[in-house]
Amino acid sequence: MTQPEDDLVAIYDRAPLGPRYWISMALVVLTSVFDFFDFYIVGFLVAVLGPQWKLTFGQTSIMLLSAGVGAIVGALAWGALSDRFGRKTLLVAAVMLCGLAAGSVALIPEGAWMLFAGLRFVVGFGVGAGAAVGVPLIVEYTPTRHRTMLTSATVIPVSLGVLAASLSAATLVGEIGWRGLAMLGFAPLVPAVLIGLIVPESVRWLAARGRTAEARAIVARTLGVPEKAVPTGAAAASAQASASPRAGFADLLAEPRLFWLTVVVWFAASTANYGVLLWGPTIVALLYGVPIKEAAQLFVFVSLIGMLGRVVFSLLPQWLGRRRCGEIMGYGIALSLGAAGLFYDRTLLGYPAFVVLLIPAALFFDGGFSNIAPYSAEIFPVRLSARGVGLAQAANGIGKIAGPLCLALIAGTANMISPKATIEAVTPAFLFLAACGLAIGVAFSLLGVETHGKPLALAKSTAS
Repeated sequence: MTQPEDDLVAIYDRAPLGPRYWISMALVVLTSVFDFFDFYIVGFLVAVLGPQWKLTFGQTSIMLLSAGVGAIVGALAWGALSDRFGRKTLLVAAVMLCGLAAGSVALIPEGAWMLFAGLRFVVGFGVGAGAAVGVPLIVEYTPTRHRTMLTSATVIPVSLGVLAASLSAATLVGEIGWRGLAMLGFAPLVPAVLIGLIVPESVRWLAARGRTAEARAIVARTLGVPEKAVPTGAAAASAQASASPRAGFADLLAEPRLFWLTVVVWFAASTANYGVLLWGPTIVALLYGVPIKEAAQLFVFVSLIGMLGRVVFSLLPQWLGRRRCGEIMGYGIALSLGAAGLFYDRTLLGYPAFVVLLIPAALFFDGGFSNIAPYSAEIFPVRLSARGVGLAQAANGIGKIAGPLCLALIAGTANMISPKATIEAVTPAFLFLAACGLAIGVAFSLLGVETHGKPLALAKSTAS
Protein backbone atom coordinates (compact mmCIF):
# COMPACT_ATOMS: atom_id res chain seq x y z
CA MET A 1 0.00 0.00 0.00
CA THR A 2 1.28 3.50 -0.87
CA GLN A 3 1.99 5.55 2.23
CA PRO A 4 1.13 9.27 2.43
CA GLU A 5 4.82 10.18 2.20
CA ASP A 6 5.00 8.39 -1.17
CA ASP A 7 2.03 10.26 -2.65
CA LEU A 8 2.94 12.78 -5.36
CA VAL A 9 0.20 15.28 -4.42
CA ALA A 10 0.91 14.91 -0.69
CA ILE A 11 4.59 15.70 -1.25
CA TYR A 12 3.67 18.78 -3.29
CA ASP A 13 1.20 19.83 -0.59
CA ARG A 14 4.02 19.95 1.97
CA ALA A 15 6.28 22.10 -0.23
CA PRO A 16 7.36 25.49 1.17
CA LEU A 17 5.93 28.71 -0.23
CA GLY A 18 8.84 29.90 -2.35
CA PRO A 19 9.30 33.05 -4.46
CA ARG A 20 7.68 31.45 -7.50
CA TYR A 21 4.52 30.77 -5.51
CA TRP A 22 4.22 34.40 -4.38
CA ILE A 23 5.01 35.80 -7.82
CA SER A 24 2.46 33.46 -9.43
CA MET A 25 -0.21 34.38 -6.92
CA ALA A 26 0.48 38.09 -7.40
CA LEU A 27 0.17 37.78 -11.19
CA VAL A 28 -3.12 35.87 -11.05
CA VAL A 29 -4.58 38.39 -8.58
CA LEU A 30 -3.31 41.28 -10.70
CA THR A 31 -5.16 39.94 -13.72
CA SER A 32 -8.35 39.94 -11.65
CA VAL A 33 -7.80 43.57 -10.66
CA PHE A 34 -7.27 44.59 -14.29
CA ASP A 35 -10.20 42.49 -15.48
CA PHE A 36 -12.55 44.15 -13.02
CA PHE A 37 -11.20 47.55 -14.07
CA ASP A 38 -12.13 46.71 -17.66
CA PHE A 39 -15.50 45.30 -16.60
CA TYR A 40 -16.62 48.35 -14.59
CA ILE A 41 -15.14 51.18 -16.68
CA VAL A 42 -18.05 50.77 -19.11
CA GLY A 43 -20.41 52.74 -16.84
CA PHE A 44 -18.23 55.83 -17.20
CA LEU A 45 -17.74 55.31 -20.94
CA VAL A 46 -21.49 55.05 -21.53
CA ALA A 47 -22.08 58.14 -19.38
CA VAL A 48 -19.87 60.09 -21.80
CA LEU A 49 -21.03 58.44 -25.04
CA GLY A 50 -24.77 58.52 -24.32
CA PRO A 51 -25.17 62.28 -24.93
CA GLN A 52 -22.46 62.42 -27.62
CA TRP A 53 -23.96 59.63 -29.74
CA LYS A 54 -27.59 60.53 -28.82
CA LEU A 55 -28.23 56.99 -27.65
CA THR A 56 -31.66 55.74 -26.59
CA PHE A 57 -32.32 54.06 -23.25
CA GLY A 58 -32.54 50.69 -25.01
CA GLN A 59 -29.19 51.16 -26.72
CA THR A 60 -27.35 52.16 -23.54
CA SER A 61 -29.01 49.26 -21.71
CA ILE A 62 -27.64 46.77 -24.26
CA MET A 63 -24.19 48.37 -24.01
CA LEU A 64 -24.25 48.06 -20.21
CA LEU A 65 -25.72 44.56 -20.00
CA SER A 66 -23.67 42.92 -22.76
CA ALA A 67 -20.62 42.40 -20.51
CA GLY A 68 -22.79 40.79 -17.84
CA VAL A 69 -24.26 38.33 -20.32
CA GLY A 70 -20.78 37.63 -21.68
CA ALA A 71 -19.51 36.88 -18.18
CA ILE A 72 -22.16 34.19 -17.69
CA VAL A 73 -21.33 32.53 -21.01
CA GLY A 74 -17.58 32.83 -20.42
CA ALA A 75 -17.72 31.32 -16.94
CA LEU A 76 -19.68 28.28 -18.11
CA ALA A 77 -17.68 27.72 -21.29
CA TRP A 78 -14.20 28.21 -19.82
CA GLY A 79 -15.05 26.17 -16.73
CA ALA A 80 -15.80 23.16 -18.91
CA LEU A 81 -12.75 23.71 -21.11
CA SER A 82 -10.41 24.24 -18.17
CA ASP A 83 -11.37 20.97 -16.49
CA ARG A 84 -10.50 19.22 -19.73
CA PHE A 85 -7.50 21.17 -21.06
CA GLY A 86 -5.90 22.72 -17.98
CA ARG A 87 -5.77 25.93 -15.99
CA LYS A 88 -2.76 27.93 -17.11
CA THR A 89 -3.26 28.18 -20.89
CA LEU A 90 -6.95 28.94 -20.61
CA LEU A 91 -6.32 31.61 -17.96
CA VAL A 92 -3.86 33.35 -20.28
CA ALA A 93 -6.35 33.12 -23.16
CA ALA A 94 -9.20 34.52 -21.01
CA VAL A 95 -7.19 37.51 -19.79
CA MET A 96 -5.96 38.27 -23.31
CA LEU A 97 -9.50 38.14 -24.68
CA CYS A 98 -10.63 40.59 -22.01
CA GLY A 99 -7.72 42.98 -22.55
CA LEU A 100 -7.83 42.97 -26.35
CA ALA A 101 -11.59 43.55 -26.46
CA ALA A 102 -11.52 46.27 -23.78
CA GLY A 103 -8.72 48.21 -25.41
CA SER A 104 -10.20 47.80 -28.90
CA VAL A 105 -13.25 49.80 -27.81
CA ALA A 106 -11.01 52.87 -28.23
CA LEU A 107 -10.68 52.12 -31.95
CA ILE A 108 -14.34 51.85 -32.98
CA PRO A 109 -15.99 54.46 -35.24
CA GLU A 110 -18.17 57.21 -33.80
CA GLY A 111 -21.73 56.04 -33.12
CA ALA A 112 -20.93 52.32 -33.49
CA TRP A 113 -22.87 51.33 -30.41
CA MET A 114 -23.53 47.77 -31.62
CA LEU A 115 -19.81 47.18 -32.12
CA PHE A 116 -19.24 48.67 -28.67
CA ALA A 117 -21.77 46.22 -27.18
CA GLY A 118 -20.17 43.31 -29.05
CA LEU A 119 -16.71 44.13 -27.73
CA ARG A 120 -18.10 44.55 -24.21
CA PHE A 121 -19.66 41.08 -24.51
CA VAL A 122 -16.16 39.72 -25.18
CA VAL A 123 -14.80 41.71 -22.22
CA GLY A 124 -17.41 40.11 -19.96
CA PHE A 125 -16.70 36.72 -21.49
CA GLY A 126 -13.02 37.15 -20.57
CA VAL A 127 -13.79 38.26 -17.02
CA GLY A 128 -16.13 35.33 -16.38
CA ALA A 129 -13.72 32.90 -18.04
CA GLY A 130 -10.77 34.25 -16.05
CA ALA A 131 -12.62 33.78 -12.76
CA ALA A 132 -13.69 30.24 -13.67
CA VAL A 133 -10.05 29.31 -14.29
CA GLY A 134 -8.11 31.60 -11.95
CA VAL A 135 -9.92 30.65 -8.74
CA PRO A 136 -9.31 26.88 -9.14
CA LEU A 137 -5.68 27.55 -10.08
CA ILE A 138 -5.12 29.60 -6.90
CA VAL A 139 -6.91 27.04 -4.72
CA GLU A 140 -5.07 24.07 -6.24
CA TYR A 141 -1.73 25.86 -6.17
CA THR A 142 -1.91 26.64 -2.43
CA PRO A 143 -0.92 24.02 0.20
CA THR A 144 -3.78 22.78 2.36
CA ARG A 145 -2.23 24.17 5.55
CA HIS A 146 -2.36 27.72 4.14
CA ARG A 147 -5.28 27.44 1.73
CA THR A 148 -8.16 28.84 3.77
CA MET A 149 -6.51 32.15 4.64
CA LEU A 150 -4.38 32.79 1.54
CA THR A 151 -7.04 31.98 -1.04
CA SER A 152 -9.57 34.15 0.81
CA ALA A 153 -7.05 36.99 0.98
CA THR A 154 -6.71 37.02 -2.81
CA VAL A 155 -10.27 38.38 -3.01
CA ILE A 156 -9.36 41.54 -1.07
CA PRO A 157 -7.41 43.37 -3.83
CA VAL A 158 -10.00 42.60 -6.53
CA SER A 159 -12.13 45.57 -5.45
CA LEU A 160 -9.17 47.80 -6.29
CA GLY A 161 -10.14 47.29 -9.93
CA VAL A 162 -13.48 48.99 -9.29
CA LEU A 163 -11.76 51.77 -7.34
CA ALA A 164 -9.18 52.24 -10.11
CA ALA A 165 -11.96 52.53 -12.70
CA SER A 166 -13.67 55.26 -10.65
CA LEU A 167 -10.46 57.18 -10.02
CA SER A 168 -9.32 56.90 -13.65
CA ALA A 169 -12.64 58.17 -14.93
CA ALA A 170 -12.69 61.02 -12.42
CA THR A 171 -9.14 62.21 -13.10
CA LEU A 172 -8.29 61.22 -16.68
CA VAL A 173 -11.40 61.39 -18.86
CA GLY A 174 -11.03 65.17 -19.22
CA GLU A 175 -7.37 64.82 -20.19
CA ILE A 176 -7.33 61.79 -22.49
CA GLY A 177 -10.99 61.52 -23.48
CA TRP A 178 -13.13 58.42 -23.56
CA ARG A 179 -10.92 56.75 -26.16
CA GLY A 180 -7.83 57.20 -24.02
CA LEU A 181 -9.73 55.84 -21.04
CA ALA A 182 -10.85 52.80 -23.02
CA MET A 183 -7.31 52.21 -24.25
CA LEU A 184 -6.25 51.54 -20.64
CA GLY A 185 -8.13 48.28 -21.14
CA PHE A 186 -5.05 46.83 -22.84
CA ALA A 187 -3.28 46.72 -19.43
CA PRO A 188 -4.17 43.05 -18.63
CA LEU A 189 -2.05 41.88 -21.57
CA VAL A 190 1.14 42.41 -19.57
CA PRO A 191 0.35 40.06 -16.64
CA ALA A 192 -1.17 37.58 -19.11
CA VAL A 193 2.18 37.23 -20.88
CA LEU A 194 4.02 36.95 -17.55
CA ILE A 195 1.65 34.19 -16.40
CA GLY A 196 2.45 32.27 -19.56
CA LEU A 197 6.17 32.55 -18.78
CA ILE A 198 6.22 32.05 -15.00
CA VAL A 199 3.15 30.31 -13.56
CA PRO A 200 3.19 26.46 -13.60
CA GLU A 201 0.22 24.27 -14.44
CA SER A 202 -1.82 22.96 -11.51
CA VAL A 203 -0.16 19.82 -10.13
CA ARG A 204 -3.47 18.65 -8.72
CA TRP A 205 -5.20 19.01 -12.10
CA LEU A 206 -2.37 17.13 -13.80
CA ALA A 207 -2.64 14.37 -11.20
CA ALA A 208 -6.41 14.19 -11.60
CA ARG A 209 -5.94 13.77 -15.36
CA GLY A 210 -3.28 11.09 -14.92
CA ARG A 211 -0.51 13.27 -16.42
CA THR A 212 2.01 12.06 -13.86
CA ALA A 213 5.21 12.91 -15.73
CA GLU A 214 4.31 16.60 -16.04
CA ALA A 215 3.20 16.73 -12.41
CA ARG A 216 6.45 15.13 -11.25
CA ALA A 217 8.50 17.67 -13.21
CA ILE A 218 6.71 20.60 -11.52
CA VAL A 219 7.00 19.02 -8.05
CA ALA A 220 10.71 18.36 -8.58
CA ARG A 221 11.28 21.95 -9.71
CA THR A 222 9.30 23.26 -6.74
CA LEU A 223 11.33 21.17 -4.27
CA GLY A 224 14.62 21.68 -6.09
CA VAL A 225 15.30 17.94 -6.45
CA PRO A 226 15.78 15.58 -9.43
CA GLU A 227 12.59 14.15 -10.94
CA LYS A 228 13.63 10.59 -10.11
CA ALA A 229 13.58 11.56 -6.42
CA VAL A 230 9.84 12.31 -6.63
CA PRO A 231 7.64 9.18 -6.36
CA THR A 232 4.32 9.05 -8.19
CA GLY A 233 2.26 7.40 -5.46
CA ALA A 234 -1.29 6.19 -5.96
CA ALA A 235 -3.28 9.42 -5.97
CA ALA A 236 -2.91 10.18 -9.68
CA ALA A 237 -3.62 6.63 -10.78
CA SER A 238 -6.72 6.25 -8.63
CA ALA A 239 -8.04 9.63 -9.74
CA GLN A 240 -7.53 8.77 -13.39
CA ALA A 241 -9.22 5.42 -12.97
CA SER A 242 -12.35 6.96 -11.44
CA ALA A 243 -12.59 10.06 -13.62
CA SER A 244 -14.69 10.15 -16.77
CA PRO A 245 -12.56 11.40 -19.67
CA ARG A 246 -15.44 13.46 -21.02
CA ALA A 247 -17.04 14.85 -17.89
CA GLY A 248 -19.63 17.56 -18.48
CA PHE A 249 -21.73 20.01 -16.48
CA ALA A 250 -24.20 17.19 -15.93
CA ASP A 251 -21.63 15.71 -13.55
CA LEU A 252 -22.23 18.64 -11.21
CA LEU A 253 -25.82 17.45 -10.85
CA ALA A 254 -24.49 14.12 -9.57
CA GLU A 255 -23.96 16.06 -6.33
CA PRO A 256 -27.28 17.96 -6.05
CA ARG A 257 -26.38 19.15 -2.56
CA LEU A 258 -23.28 20.98 -3.81
CA PHE A 259 -24.97 22.13 -7.02
CA TRP A 260 -27.83 23.88 -5.22
CA LEU A 261 -25.56 25.18 -2.46
CA THR A 262 -23.46 26.92 -5.12
CA VAL A 263 -26.41 28.31 -7.07
CA VAL A 264 -28.33 29.63 -4.05
CA VAL A 265 -25.32 31.18 -2.29
CA TRP A 266 -23.95 32.99 -5.34
CA PHE A 267 -27.28 34.12 -6.76
CA ALA A 268 -28.43 35.48 -3.40
CA ALA A 269 -25.07 37.07 -2.52
CA SER A 270 -24.87 38.86 -5.87
CA THR A 271 -28.46 40.09 -5.65
CA ALA A 272 -27.97 41.46 -2.12
CA ASN A 273 -24.64 43.13 -2.89
CA TYR A 274 -25.72 44.67 -6.17
CA GLY A 275 -29.09 45.75 -4.76
CA VAL A 276 -27.50 47.73 -1.93
CA LEU A 277 -24.96 49.39 -4.19
CA LEU A 278 -27.69 50.15 -6.76
CA TRP A 279 -30.24 51.69 -4.40
CA GLY A 280 -28.25 52.82 -1.37
CA PRO A 281 -26.97 56.22 -2.60
CA THR A 282 -30.37 57.15 -4.06
CA ILE A 283 -32.18 56.29 -0.81
CA VAL A 284 -29.75 58.39 1.24
CA ALA A 285 -30.29 61.30 -1.15
CA LEU A 286 -34.07 60.91 -0.94
CA LEU A 287 -34.19 60.56 2.84
CA TYR A 288 -31.91 63.41 3.76
CA GLY A 289 -32.21 65.76 0.82
CA VAL A 290 -28.52 65.72 -0.05
CA PRO A 291 -27.15 65.75 -3.61
CA ILE A 292 -26.52 62.33 -5.09
CA LYS A 293 -22.78 63.19 -5.27
CA GLU A 294 -22.64 63.61 -1.49
CA ALA A 295 -24.64 60.42 -0.98
CA ALA A 296 -22.17 58.59 -3.21
CA GLN A 297 -19.30 59.83 -1.06
CA LEU A 298 -20.85 58.01 1.89
CA PHE A 299 -20.72 54.81 -0.11
CA VAL A 300 -17.00 55.20 -0.53
CA PHE A 301 -16.89 54.67 3.23
CA VAL A 302 -19.27 51.71 2.92
CA SER A 303 -16.93 50.25 0.27
CA LEU A 304 -13.96 50.66 2.60
CA ILE A 305 -15.87 48.84 5.34
CA GLY A 306 -16.57 46.12 2.78
CA MET A 307 -12.84 45.77 2.15
CA LEU A 308 -12.29 45.53 5.91
CA GLY A 309 -14.93 42.81 5.92
CA ARG A 310 -12.97 40.90 3.30
CA VAL A 311 -9.98 40.97 5.61
CA VAL A 312 -12.14 39.73 8.49
CA PHE A 313 -13.60 36.93 6.38
CA SER A 314 -10.11 35.94 5.26
CA LEU A 315 -9.01 35.42 8.86
CA LEU A 316 -12.19 34.18 10.54
CA PRO A 317 -12.48 30.83 8.67
CA GLN A 318 -9.13 29.83 10.17
CA TRP A 319 -10.90 29.48 13.52
CA LEU A 320 -14.56 28.93 12.62
CA GLY A 321 -14.34 27.16 9.27
CA ARG A 322 -15.89 28.09 5.94
CA ARG A 323 -19.35 26.68 6.64
CA ARG A 324 -19.83 28.59 9.89
CA CYS A 325 -18.54 31.80 8.27
CA GLY A 326 -21.01 31.28 5.41
CA GLU A 327 -23.82 31.15 7.97
CA ILE A 328 -22.51 34.32 9.61
CA MET A 329 -22.45 36.08 6.24
CA GLY A 330 -26.01 35.07 5.36
CA TYR A 331 -27.69 35.70 8.68
CA GLY A 332 -25.67 38.92 9.11
CA ILE A 333 -27.02 40.21 5.79
CA ALA A 334 -30.55 39.22 6.76
CA LEU A 335 -30.47 41.01 10.12
CA SER A 336 -28.66 44.18 9.05
CA LEU A 337 -30.48 44.81 5.76
CA GLY A 338 -33.81 43.78 7.27
CA ALA A 339 -33.32 46.28 10.07
CA ALA A 340 -32.25 48.97 7.57
CA GLY A 341 -35.47 48.42 5.64
CA LEU A 342 -37.73 48.44 8.69
CA PHE A 343 -36.14 51.37 10.54
CA TYR A 344 -34.86 53.45 7.62
CA ASP A 345 -36.68 56.60 8.78
CA ARG A 346 -35.49 56.52 12.41
CA THR A 347 -32.32 57.47 14.22
CA LEU A 348 -29.80 55.19 15.91
CA LEU A 349 -27.05 56.42 18.23
CA GLY A 350 -27.93 59.94 17.14
CA TYR A 351 -27.47 59.19 13.43
CA PRO A 352 -29.86 58.09 10.65
CA ALA A 353 -30.57 54.40 11.26
CA PHE A 354 -30.38 53.50 7.56
CA VAL A 355 -26.81 54.82 7.29
CA VAL A 356 -25.71 53.31 10.61
CA LEU A 357 -27.06 49.85 9.69
CA LEU A 358 -25.49 49.83 6.22
CA ILE A 359 -22.01 50.08 7.75
CA PRO A 360 -22.06 46.71 9.57
CA ALA A 361 -24.09 45.27 6.67
CA ALA A 362 -21.13 45.90 4.34
CA LEU A 363 -19.02 43.58 6.49
CA PHE A 364 -21.37 40.78 5.46
CA PHE A 365 -22.74 41.52 1.96
CA ASP A 366 -19.31 42.55 0.66
CA GLY A 367 -16.80 41.04 3.07
CA GLY A 368 -18.36 37.59 2.91
CA PHE A 369 -17.18 37.15 -0.67
CA SER A 370 -13.68 36.42 0.65
CA ASN A 371 -15.07 33.25 2.20
CA ILE A 372 -17.35 32.04 -0.59
CA ALA A 373 -15.07 32.79 -3.59
CA PRO A 374 -12.59 29.94 -2.95
CA TYR A 375 -15.31 27.72 -1.48
CA SER A 376 -16.78 26.88 -4.89
CA ALA A 377 -13.43 25.44 -5.99
CA GLU A 378 -12.96 23.53 -2.74
CA ILE A 379 -16.26 21.65 -2.47
CA PHE A 380 -16.06 20.03 -5.91
CA PRO A 381 -13.33 17.53 -6.84
CA VAL A 382 -10.42 18.87 -8.90
CA ARG A 383 -11.70 17.22 -12.08
CA LEU A 384 -14.89 19.33 -11.77
CA SER A 385 -13.52 22.33 -9.90
CA ALA A 386 -13.49 24.85 -12.75
CA ARG A 387 -17.01 23.87 -13.75
CA GLY A 388 -18.08 24.39 -10.15
CA VAL A 389 -16.58 27.88 -10.15
CA GLY A 390 -18.09 28.51 -13.60
CA LEU A 391 -21.50 27.58 -12.17
CA ALA A 392 -20.91 29.96 -9.26
CA GLN A 393 -19.92 32.82 -11.57
CA ALA A 394 -22.91 32.17 -13.82
CA ALA A 395 -25.23 32.36 -10.79
CA ASN A 396 -23.38 35.51 -9.76
CA GLY A 397 -23.98 37.08 -13.17
CA ILE A 398 -27.64 36.08 -13.26
CA GLY A 399 -28.07 37.62 -9.80
CA LYS A 400 -26.68 40.93 -11.07
CA ILE A 401 -29.29 40.94 -13.83
CA ALA A 402 -32.21 39.55 -11.81
CA GLY A 403 -31.56 41.91 -8.88
CA PRO A 404 -32.42 45.10 -10.77
CA LEU A 405 -35.43 43.39 -12.35
CA CYS A 406 -36.81 42.45 -8.92
CA LEU A 407 -36.13 45.91 -7.52
CA ALA A 408 -37.83 47.48 -10.54
CA LEU A 409 -40.93 45.36 -9.92
CA ILE A 410 -40.94 46.34 -6.24
CA ALA A 411 -40.54 50.02 -7.10
CA GLY A 412 -43.18 49.83 -9.84
CA THR A 413 -40.89 51.35 -12.48
CA ALA A 414 -40.36 50.49 -16.13
CA ASN A 415 -36.61 51.08 -15.81
CA MET A 416 -35.25 47.55 -15.50
CA ILE A 417 -31.58 48.51 -15.71
CA SER A 418 -31.30 51.14 -12.99
CA PRO A 419 -34.63 51.25 -11.13
CA LYS A 420 -35.23 54.48 -9.26
CA ALA A 421 -35.68 54.06 -5.53
CA THR A 422 -38.74 55.58 -3.87
CA ILE A 423 -39.41 56.06 -0.17
CA GLU A 424 -42.43 53.77 -0.36
CA ALA A 425 -40.34 50.95 -1.84
CA VAL A 426 -37.47 51.08 0.71
CA THR A 427 -38.97 48.64 3.22
CA PRO A 428 -40.16 45.93 0.77
CA ALA A 429 -36.98 46.26 -1.30
CA PHE A 430 -34.63 45.83 1.64
CA LEU A 431 -36.73 43.04 3.11
CA PHE A 432 -36.28 41.30 -0.25
CA LEU A 433 -32.51 41.83 -0.04
CA ALA A 434 -32.59 40.58 3.56
CA ALA A 435 -34.39 37.44 2.36
CA CYS A 436 -31.48 36.85 -0.02
CA GLY A 437 -29.18 36.90 3.00
CA LEU A 438 -31.45 34.48 4.83
CA ALA A 439 -31.27 32.12 1.84
CA ILE A 440 -27.46 32.16 2.07
CA GLY A 441 -27.52 31.33 5.78
CA VAL A 442 -30.07 28.53 5.39
CA ALA A 443 -28.17 27.07 2.41
CA PHE A 444 -24.98 26.84 4.47
CA SER A 445 -26.85 25.42 7.47
CA LEU A 446 -28.64 22.70 5.51
CA LEU A 447 -26.34 22.00 2.57
CA GLY A 448 -22.90 23.31 3.50
CA VAL A 449 -19.83 21.10 3.85
CA GLU A 450 -16.62 22.02 5.68
CA THR A 451 -13.45 22.36 3.61
CA HIS A 452 -11.09 24.15 6.01
CA GLY A 453 -7.97 22.07 6.63
CA LYS A 454 -9.11 19.26 4.35
CA PRO A 455 -7.07 18.22 1.26
CA LEU A 456 -8.73 18.78 -2.09
CA ALA A 457 -10.33 15.68 -3.57
CA LEU A 458 -9.04 14.77 -7.03
CA ALA A 459 -11.99 12.82 -8.33
CA LYS A 460 -14.34 12.21 -5.40
CA SER A 461 -16.58 14.90 -3.96
CA THR A 462 -15.89 16.36 -0.53
CA ALA A 463 -19.56 15.82 0.29
CA SER A 464 -19.29 12.07 -0.22
